[in-house]
Amino acid sequence: MHQEYQFMVDFTLPNELTEEFFELLSYQDCVVNKYLAQGKLVNYAISLDNAKMWAIFSANSELEVLEMLHDFPLTRFTQVEVSLLTSYSTLSVAAPNFSLN
Repeated sequence: MHQEYQFMVDFTLPNELTEEFFELLSYQDCVVNKYLAQGKLVNYAISLDNAKMWAIFSANSELEVLEMLHDFPLTRFTQVEVSLLTSYSTLSVAAPNFSLN
């Protein structure tokens, strides 16, 4: 049985973003959505104003996270720092219960 851990990936974007970078944003979104649907990506955020991206992955190892990062087209433009999280908490927003009344 494999143990899943949470890893925080902190991406630092380059100071100058190229046209190629912006052209790859929609492809990045497709990869993000794929990993979210698979449950491998727990959380993802990007701030172009601050030149940062953040992601939380659920994986068996840091190597597995690095392998997934190869699928993200914007990774090659960034500096990446991967950290194993000791604890990760989030508020889960559930859909309202359906009532037959």
